[in-house]
Amino acid sequence: MNKLIRPSLLVILLVTSGLSCAGSVVGWVEKARIYPGDFLMHAKMDTGAKNSSLNASQMETFRREGREWVRVSLVNRDGKSTTLERPVERIARIKRHRGNSQERRVITLGICVNDVYKEVEVSLIDRSRFDYQLLVGRSFMEGDQIIDPSQSYSAEPACPVGQKQLQETRQNIVSGDMQHLGRR
Repeated sequence: MNKLIRPSLLVILLVTSGLSCAGSVVGWVEKARIYPGDFLMHAKMDTGAKNSSLNASQMETFRREGREWVRVSLVNRDGKSTTLERPVERIARIKRHRGNSQERRVITLGICVNDVYKEVEVSLIDRSRFDYQLLVGRSFMEGDQIIDPSQSYSAEPACPVGQKQLQETRQNIVSGDMQHLGRR
Protein backbone atom coordinates (compact mmCIF):
# COMPACT_ATOMS: atom_id res chain seq x y z
CA MET A 1 0.00 0.00 0.00
CA ASN A 2 2.87 2.34 0.80
CA LYS A 3 4.19 1.81 -2.77
CA LEU A 4 0.86 3.07 -4.18
CA ILE A 5 0.60 6.14 -1.98
CA ARG A 6 4.01 7.60 -2.81
CA PRO A 7 3.53 7.74 -6.61
CA SER A 8 0.02 9.12 -6.12
CA LEU A 9 1.29 11.89 -3.86
CA LEU A 10 4.04 12.71 -6.34
CA VAL A 11 1.52 13.02 -9.18
CA ILE A 12 -0.72 15.26 -7.05
CA LEU A 13 2.24 17.48 -6.11
CA LEU A 14 3.43 17.76 -9.71
CA VAL A 15 -0.03 18.58 -11.03
CA THR A 16 -0.83 21.19 -8.38
CA SER A 17 2.58 22.84 -8.57
CA GLY A 18 2.31 22.95 -12.37
CA LEU A 19 -1.07 24.64 -12.16
CA SER A 20 0.10 27.27 -9.75
CA CYS A 21 2.89 28.28 -12.15
CA ALA A 22 0.77 28.16 -15.31
CA GLY A 23 -0.73 31.64 -14.99
CA SER A 24 -2.81 34.06 -13.04
CA VAL A 25 -6.14 33.00 -11.57
CA VAL A 26 -9.16 34.96 -12.78
CA GLY A 27 -12.86 34.60 -12.17
CA TRP A 28 -15.55 33.45 -14.61
CA VAL A 29 -16.51 37.11 -15.13
CA GLU A 30 -13.90 39.87 -15.32
CA LYS A 31 -13.46 43.43 -16.50
CA ALA A 32 -11.57 43.63 -19.78
CA ARG A 33 -10.18 46.45 -21.89
CA ILE A 34 -10.24 46.23 -25.66
CA TYR A 35 -7.87 48.01 -28.00
CA PRO A 36 -7.79 50.13 -29.98
CA GLY A 37 -9.81 52.53 -27.90
CA ASP A 38 -9.01 51.49 -24.30
CA PHE A 39 -12.68 50.55 -23.88
CA LEU A 40 -13.76 48.86 -20.63
CA MET A 41 -16.23 45.97 -20.88
CA HIS A 42 -17.51 43.20 -18.63
CA ALA A 43 -16.45 39.86 -20.07
CA LYS A 44 -17.37 36.25 -19.55
CA MET A 45 -14.33 33.97 -19.52
CA ASP A 46 -15.52 30.97 -21.54
CA THR A 47 -13.34 27.85 -21.57
CA GLY A 48 -15.90 26.20 -23.86
CA ALA A 49 -15.22 28.65 -26.70
CA LYS A 50 -12.03 28.44 -28.74
CA ASN A 51 -12.12 32.07 -29.83
CA SER A 52 -13.51 35.26 -28.38
CA SER A 53 -16.65 37.01 -29.61
CA LEU A 54 -17.97 40.54 -29.34
CA ASN A 55 -21.44 42.02 -29.56
CA ALA A 56 -21.92 43.48 -33.02
CA SER A 57 -25.63 44.29 -32.98
CA GLN A 58 -24.73 47.67 -34.51
CA MET A 59 -22.32 46.77 -37.31
CA GLU A 60 -21.74 48.21 -40.76
CA THR A 61 -19.47 46.80 -43.43
CA PHE A 62 -17.56 48.98 -45.90
CA ARG A 63 -14.55 48.83 -48.19
CA ARG A 64 -11.25 50.60 -47.55
CA GLU A 65 -8.06 50.15 -49.56
CA GLY A 66 -9.61 47.21 -51.42
CA ARG A 67 -10.47 45.28 -48.22
CA GLU A 68 -13.65 44.66 -46.31
CA TRP A 69 -13.83 46.57 -43.01
CA VAL A 70 -16.41 46.72 -40.23
CA ARG A 71 -17.59 49.61 -38.10
CA VAL A 72 -18.96 48.40 -34.76
CA SER A 73 -20.66 50.67 -32.21
CA LEU A 74 -20.32 49.51 -28.60
CA VAL A 75 -21.98 50.69 -25.38
CA ASN A 76 -20.79 49.34 -22.03
CA ARG A 77 -22.70 48.93 -18.77
CA ASP A 78 -21.69 52.43 -17.66
CA GLY A 79 -23.35 53.94 -20.73
CA LYS A 80 -20.03 54.87 -22.33
CA SER A 81 -19.76 54.27 -26.06
CA THR A 82 -17.10 53.87 -28.71
CA THR A 83 -16.92 52.98 -32.37
CA LEU A 84 -14.32 50.55 -33.69
CA GLU A 85 -13.22 50.33 -37.31
CA ARG A 86 -11.24 47.20 -38.10
CA PRO A 87 -10.35 45.22 -41.22
CA VAL A 88 -12.08 41.87 -41.58
CA GLU A 89 -9.43 39.15 -41.26
CA ARG A 90 -11.64 36.29 -42.42
CA ILE A 91 -15.13 34.83 -42.38
CA ALA A 92 -15.50 31.99 -39.87
CA ARG A 93 -18.06 29.23 -40.00
CA ILE A 94 -19.17 28.64 -36.41
CA LYS A 95 -20.83 25.36 -35.42
CA ARG A 96 -23.81 25.94 -33.15
CA HIS A 97 -25.09 23.61 -30.41
CA ARG A 98 -28.22 22.75 -32.38
CA GLY A 99 -26.20 21.54 -35.34
CA ASN A 100 -26.69 24.71 -37.38
CA SER A 101 -23.69 26.71 -38.47
CA GLN A 102 -23.39 30.41 -39.13
CA GLU A 103 -20.86 32.69 -40.77
CA ARG A 104 -19.27 35.47 -38.73
CA ARG A 105 -16.85 38.20 -39.61
CA VAL A 106 -13.60 37.97 -37.63
CA ILE A 107 -11.41 40.92 -36.65
CA THR A 108 -8.25 41.25 -34.56
CA LEU A 109 -8.47 43.15 -31.27
CA GLY A 110 -6.16 43.66 -28.33
CA ILE A 111 -7.71 42.40 -25.11
CA CYS A 112 -6.45 43.01 -21.57
CA VAL A 113 -7.72 40.93 -18.62
CA ASN A 114 -5.93 41.28 -15.29
CA ASP A 115 -2.30 41.73 -16.41
CA VAL A 116 -2.50 39.68 -19.61
CA TYR A 117 -2.62 41.45 -22.98
CA LYS A 118 -2.96 39.61 -26.29
CA GLU A 119 -4.07 40.44 -29.78
CA VAL A 120 -6.54 37.75 -30.76
CA GLU A 121 -9.16 37.00 -33.37
CA VAL A 122 -12.64 38.01 -32.28
CA SER A 123 -15.80 36.98 -34.09
CA LEU A 124 -18.62 39.50 -34.41
CA ILE A 125 -22.17 38.44 -33.53
CA ASP A 126 -25.29 39.98 -32.03
CA ARG A 127 -24.87 39.30 -28.28
CA SER A 128 -27.35 41.97 -27.18
CA ARG A 129 -29.62 39.44 -25.48
CA PHE A 130 -26.72 38.14 -23.34
CA ASP A 131 -25.47 39.61 -20.05
CA TYR A 132 -21.90 39.96 -21.33
CA GLN A 133 -21.09 41.66 -24.63
CA LEU A 134 -17.59 40.22 -24.70
CA LEU A 135 -16.92 36.51 -24.48
CA VAL A 136 -13.22 35.68 -23.97
CA GLY A 137 -12.23 32.30 -25.38
CA ARG A 138 -9.42 29.82 -24.82
CA SER A 139 -7.13 31.33 -27.47
CA PHE A 140 -6.74 34.34 -25.17
CA MET A 141 -6.48 32.44 -21.86
CA GLU A 142 -4.28 29.56 -22.96
CA GLY A 143 -1.03 29.35 -21.01
CA ASP A 144 -1.63 32.58 -19.09
CA GLN A 145 -4.83 32.30 -17.09
CA ILE A 146 -6.63 29.77 -14.95
CA ILE A 147 -10.37 30.20 -14.41
CA ASP A 148 -11.76 29.87 -10.89
CA PRO A 149 -15.54 29.61 -11.30
CA SER A 150 -16.08 30.62 -7.66
CA GLN A 151 -14.54 34.05 -8.35
CA SER A 152 -15.64 37.09 -10.32
CA TYR A 153 -14.07 40.51 -10.83
CA SER A 154 -10.82 39.42 -9.18
CA ALA A 155 -8.64 42.15 -10.70
CA GLU A 156 -8.78 45.32 -12.77
CA PRO A 157 -7.27 45.16 -16.26
CA ALA A 158 -3.73 46.59 -16.06
CA CYS A 159 -1.65 45.78 -19.12
CA PRO A 160 1.47 47.79 -19.98
CA VAL A 161 1.12 46.94 -23.69
CA GLY A 162 -2.41 48.29 -23.68
CA GLN A 163 -1.19 51.44 -21.95
CA LYS A 164 1.39 51.94 -24.72
CA GLN A 165 -1.35 51.73 -27.34
CA LEU A 166 -3.46 54.19 -25.34
CA GLN A 167 -0.57 56.69 -25.29
CA GLU A 168 -0.11 56.31 -29.06
CA THR A 169 -3.83 56.88 -29.60
CA ARG A 170 -3.75 60.04 -27.46
CA GLN A 171 -0.68 61.31 -29.36
CA ASN A 172 -2.49 60.79 -32.68
CA ILE A 173 -5.48 62.76 -31.42
CA VAL A 174 -3.30 65.62 -30.12
CA SER A 175 -1.27 65.78 -33.33
CA GLY A 176 -4.41 65.66 -35.45
CA ASP A 177 -3.40 62.40 -37.12
CA MET A 178 -6.85 60.82 -37.01
CA GLN A 179 -6.24 58.82 -40.19
CA HIS A 180 -4.46 55.98 -38.36
CA LEU A 181 -6.90 55.50 -35.46
CA GLY A 182 -8.46 52.06 -35.46
CA ARG A 183 -5.89 50.63 -37.86
CA ARG A 184 -3.12 48.13 -37.24
